[in-house]
Amino acid sequence: MELVKWKDRVFSGIQPTGTLHLGNYFGAVSKWVQLQNENREVIFSIVDMHSITLPYNTKELEKNIFLMTASLIACGIDPVKSTLFLQSQVPGHTQLSWVLGCLTTMPRLGQLPQFKEKSSTLKDVPLGLYLYPVLQAADILLYKATKVPVGEDQIQHLQLAHGLARTFNKRFGDTFPIPEVLIQQNCSSRIRNLRDPMKKMSKSHPDPRGRIEITDEPDVIVEKVKKSVTDCTSEITYDPENRPGVSTLLTMHSLICGLLPEEICEENSLLDTGRYKRIVAEALVEKFTPIRQEILKLKDSPEYLSKILHEGQQKANLIALETWQEVVSKIGTIPSNKILNHK
Repeated sequence: MELVKWKDRVFSGIQPTGTLHLGNYFGAVSKWVQLQNENREVIFSIVDMHSITLPYNTKELEKNIFLMTASLIACGIDPVKSTLFLQSQVPGHTQLSWVLGCLTTMPRLGQLPQFKEKSSTLKDVPLGLYLYPVLQAADILLYKATKVPVGEDQIQHLQLAHGLARTFNKRFGDTFPIPEVLIQQNCSSRIRNLRDPMKKMSKSHPDPRGRIEITDEPDVIVEKVKKSVTDCTSEITYDPENRPGVSTLLTMHSLICGLLPEEICEENSLLDTGRYKRIVAEALVEKFTPIRQEILKLKDSPEYLSKILHEGQQKANLIALETWQEVVSKIGTIPSNKILNHK
């Protein structure tokens, strides 16, 4: 049982893997904005080091870092209220990752489901793919985060962070809080692929028509919603298990307008799915057109985006350095400030 009173601090990260889609927006970013606007101390990182565990295009990665920065700001992340920075610019992430890696075991990492899933199709498995949950734990513990908003698929990785924090604290003394997992308490996890509604909306699906990206032009959004797969029943009902296609339309509409899916069904009881699709498309266009326009404007200002990331890195590094000095003093090596004092 923890006896230390830890400062309330939120941390979360997102990979710069291209444009945000609706699942990302409602499942993560909108929650970030809410936490930020509750006047909490919030730290958000674009975790580029996690993006290099598998083969990638270097030019695309740089472009995607700036696109993600622009997207987060356009969605409401305020660099004044939040700390927004690039993971690779703070050395403490990889430094602490090494220390934590020395406290876990190969069998423990091999049990994690995402490693099993991603490595199953690879002939040669990169070491980074195996170790990235440890880096993820370091991302969180470096800032002594007390709360971490994550998707359901990341819960087991948070459990690894919990275990590593407890192991370190037991061996070296209280250093890290055990972060609370914040799961988005809405139906965002039920946003399914528009073309393959048995699967969740994701960037990895080969058909881009199955996901709505926040930078999609209005006519593209309309066309994707119009061509979304539903079923042979024209009635508007919310039944994610048996009618995942139309239920995804209701989920997206619900997240935009704030009504429950069942309330939306009642309001649109006289419509068939074809006419209801038009209503959903109009709501999506109205919601995301201003965001899209702001992203396009910010993308043309790389100097401004670089300035935000630099200022965020400076703020993040102040916390990270303090934690790292504490860690190295406890594990038996010598903190840099102590060496400097011996000059």
